[in-house]
Amino acid sequence: MPHAPLSLPRRALLLAALLPSPAVHAQEAWPTRTVRLIVPYAAGGFADTRARKIADALGKVLGQPVIVDNRGGAGGVTGTDVIAKATDGHTFGFGSPAPLVTNPMLMKKMPYDAEKAFKPIILIEEAPLFLTIAPNQSFKSVKELVDFARANPGKLSYGSSGVGGAHHLSAELLAYDTRTEMTHVPYKGGALAATDLMGGHLAFMFEMGYAALPSIQAGKIRALAVSSKKRLKVLPDVPTLDEAGIKGFESYNWLGMIAPASTPDAVIARLNQAVNEALKQSDIRQMIEGSGGIVAGGTPEAYGKFIAQERAKWGPIIKNAKITLE
Repeated sequence: MPHAPLSLPRRALLLAALLPSPAVHAQEAWPTRTVRLIVPYAAGGFADTRARKIADALGKVLGQPVIVDNRGGAGGVTGTDVIAKATDGHTFGFGSPAPLVTNPMLMKKMPYDAEKAFKPIILIEEAPLFLTIAPNQSFKSVKELVDFARANPGKLSYGSSGVGGAHHLSAELLAYDTRTEMTHVPYKGGALAATDLMGGHLAFMFEMGYAALPSIQAGKIRALAVSSKKRLKVLPDVPTLDEAGIKGFESYNWLGMIAPASTPDAVIARLNQAVNEALKQSDIRQMIEGSGGIVAGGTPEAYGKFIAQERAKWGPIIKNAKITLE
């Protein structure tokens, strides 16, 4: 028996059900032109090398060019402010601890509200730090270093790339957890501090893997421990700080991708999917893991929760040590 023809309202409803929703359409249509990826640090550094590799992979996945735009200055704040104020729908950037978590605690004035100005896209990498010591130091373990620090308040000196950075705060976390007093010597860059460490002018230093590994492997410095939750494949014999007796110790100089708060959720989802896909590529995984990093990935929600946990973690450390950038 033939079916009765559909009325116009029923035809319209059926057609609407068959067509993609506006959100799906927006997700499929985006991007419509070149995507700009802001790196809030100078060219050639840790964040920049990651960004350029990932930008190339993203361009292939998204079907549009992805260009890296370096906007260094003010500990990452200058470039991160560019991300916060972008309104073109095609500008995003790298998020890291200083401009998103610690600088808002260290600076009296910020050009953006770090908790409201952005949407998280994805955590890309967790980069742990190695606790390294000078070759002229006799410490054979973290316990020996901590025992000396307890018996000699202020006599152990450690270097950093500057006040409030991952090198500095990792050492402050160690001092906080062990209830010890150590002397901070800030430098204008991690390389300068590392040089003085190798020369025996500093007792120890927390260093990122990409910078420390060549010197460790060459015997110029020694690694007592690493700040990750698990041991790293690049140096499997180096224990974690948790294994070394500092229970629960973790510290990372992480990288993720963030978007202006006005970015549609469909675009966030598209970028998240694209970066997760890029992080599966062997060359990108080798770039991260080969320098002591940990490949992350995951959902925007997981990255947002991670950032919130970082704020809760570092706030008491900064307050206890009375650290400021003013």
